[in-house]
Amino acid sequence: MDINENFESPFKLKIGFNKLLKHYEELSKGGDEFISAKANLVLKIASEYPELREGFSDVSILKEREKEIHAILQDSFSPILTKNEIKTASVPFRDLNFNCSERFKNIIRIAGDDFQLNIKNMPEDDGYIIACTVILSFCYGYNINLNRPFYYEIPDANGIMRFYKILYNADFCEIIPNKNAPKITQKDYNELLDNFENVDLWKKKFPPHSYTFNGFVVSNIFDVTDDQSISNIKSNLIGEDKRKDENFMDGFHEVFRSLFGINDLRVGFSIYNEEDGTFERVYGVGMNSFLLGDLEKADCRDSLCCWSYDRLLKEHKFFSISDVDSALKESKEQAPHITNLHKQGIKSAIFAPIANDDGVMGVIEIVSNKMQVLNSINANKLVDVMPFIVSAVERSKNEEENLIEAIIQKECTSIHPSVKWRFEKEARKYIKAEFNGEKAVFKKIDFENIYPLYGQIDIKGSSEARNKATQLDLTLQLKAVKSIFEKASEVEVLPIYEQYIYQIKNYLKDLKTNFQVDSEQHIAEFFKQDIEPVLKHLYSTDSLRPHIDSYFSSIDDKVNILYNHRKQYDDTIVMINKEMASLLDKKQLEAQAMYPHYFERFKTDGVEHNMYIGESITKEESFNPIYLYNLRLWQLQVMCEMENAYYQMQHNFPVALDVASMVLVFNQPLSISFRMDEKQFDVDGTYNARYEIVKKRVDKAYIKGTKKRITEKGKITIVYSQKQDEREYLRYIKFLQSKHYLDTDVEILELQDLQAVTGLKALRVSVLYHKNEKDKAFYTYDDLMKEIKA
Repeated sequence: MDINENFESPFKLKIGFNKLLKHYEELSKGGDEFISAKANLVLKIASEYPELREGFSDVSILKEREKEIHAILQDSFSPILTKNEIKTASVPFRDLNFNCSERFKNIIRIAGDDFQLNIKNMPEDDGYIIACTVILSFCYGYNINLNRPFYYEIPDANGIMRFYKILYNADFCEIIPNKNAPKITQKDYNELLDNFENVDLWKKKFPPHSYTFNGFVVSNIFDVTDDQSISNIKSNLIGEDKRKDENFMDGFHEVFRSLFGINDLRVGFSIYNEEDGTFERVYGVGMNSFLLGDLEKADCRDSLCCWSYDRLLKEHKFFSISDVDSALKESKEQAPHITNLHKQGIKSAIFAPIANDDGVMGVIEIVSNKMQVLNSINANKLVDVMPFIVSAVERSKNEEENLIEAIIQKECTSIHPSVKWRFEKEARKYIKAEFNGEKAVFKKIDFENIYPLYGQIDIKGSSEARNKATQLDLTLQLKAVKSIFEKASEVEVLPIYEQYIYQIKNYLKDLKTNFQVDSEQHIAEFFKQDIEPVLKHLYSTDSLRPHIDSYFSSIDDKVNILYNHRKQYDDTIVMINKEMASLLDKKQLEAQAMYPHYFERFKTDGVEHNMYIGESITKEESFNPIYLYNLRLWQLQVMCEMENAYYQMQHNFPVALDVASMVLVFNQPLSISFRMDEKQFDVDGTYNARYEIVKKRVDKAYIKGTKKRITEKGKITIVYSQKQDEREYLRYIKFLQSKHYLDTDVEILELQDLQAVTGLKALRVSVLYHKNEKDKAFYTYDDLMKEIKA
């Protein structure tokens, strides 16, 4: 087999010993008779087989000239050290080892016949480019530091994975440009520096087989299992949510088994609760505690004897039990931790405190079912790994704050920063109860004497638009089915087809003249229960199959209906809500910077928002009514800006819908509390409930004595009940008129009484619009529509 077969590389590889033989030529001329004689002997062997100097690519020659190659390499592979050194002669980039030391051969033999030797972390995809960087260094003197550590992972006789680091000696390599090798210039080099991943560029500069590699490398291999195990422990501990990873503890056991060389070793953990003086179980997949056994938690003094208690928790030092059975007899079963280990069938163990400058955070427990394999001597291996374990536990404790936030999110939805401080205490109590196996309950959280603000930008006629879209879709679907049955009647005259056509015509008539709330459901059931089974039957008729295929291709797979116009409507609602909510969120950041307050918004057929401001929320003695008045003016201004933004982007929506904006004024302070079942704030008290009633119904209210809604497209409506509110908002309106946000057509209207609420009034005024952000002209709604359509 040729070594270059199935191998794309800038190298044409040849195994040769020319450079090594040149060293022997120099030694043969030296003054040391013994060295000179040996050198001449090596040169004589090489002279009889020219291919050893010239190089060869036929792998079979390695076997044919095995004796001669061994003689040439004898000084490099000392027979005296062959059982100690792990060493091979090899061909780079092909992972071909020959002339191996006895220790290397023995390691491979123990690994088993089915073991496949591979270099770990050798990037196969980058092999071509790495070979090019070697050429840059050897032939052009560009020292590109791409050195990376390479490893073998080889199991030992006990099945424990051991790690071997490979160091290459490339002193005996020659790299020679072939005739087809382009000369690399400084410009080429500069270009390559910024294009490591552009393999086509590298192949252009270094075409395949454009350089000859003649020689071999000496691989010096070292057992670095302990170092690699420590590194793997560090890697395993990096990252979040390890306790949820099913493979984490399995991998953790394997790493410690490599570190200690014990194939049945297991690792456990216990949390130390200093406040309660208890050990507690670490919750997570595969996590065990050998101190606790089956217990969830236990008093530290009930889990340890006096000596081991002081050793772990006061002196912060580890200890070992090399023979649990003997220790049990010596302690006369008075040492709780030894008794517990014996019950679990453990024969030897090491316990080490996980401690920092603040004290003990927990205990790591290493156990084996074999006596004496864990002892006070190899316990010292923990000295090198404990810093990483301590760091991981410290990070875990810090991440408890993130867990608190997660619990708040889970139990209370997304909590606004202004009130977050009130939830954190409850979250801490919740976590403690949950980990202790108790019933975790979030207690009531309320705020008193705060002022509410409510606003909405609502889609006008959304129900009518949805019904119209539904009628259009159902009409299209019914007509498509009607056409199929008419064609079916031509193929096969059956009265049942006529009956279906008659039923479809009735549905079509009802859609035009008598569309009801349940019409959509009835027709959907008709399609599913009556029509689809018949269509499946008719599908066997060749002439009808294309029409049935066309019908089903028009049906949406997710909702199983014709969903064209309704999808356009639904998509429009989603886009409106997304854009309006995004703008409101952006504006809210400005308002929070003025004075902190609670804010929440909801997406319905439009976007609603609640704001609450007051002393009990800010937790500071800084509240003044001026901040309330400022927030009211800000809200009114932002509602105008949202109206403008909406109509500037309306042409991008699939369906052209109108919106109407409303603000509700409530001038009395009230109390709110967080409703756990609804995961939102709501008002407290009977009187305060009036505010919620108005908020939910006012946008559907009529102007007193009419059938006209109080909200209207192109206008902003301000609902209130007190004369002082009217005076306040008239001042705001006048100010916004001066800034060309609002028109001059201010109306003062009375609202028809709502259930349990009377005496509401409203200010209503037209919004002034711009065609786009750069437009300096001002338009009423009607003018804007004319301009857009023009």
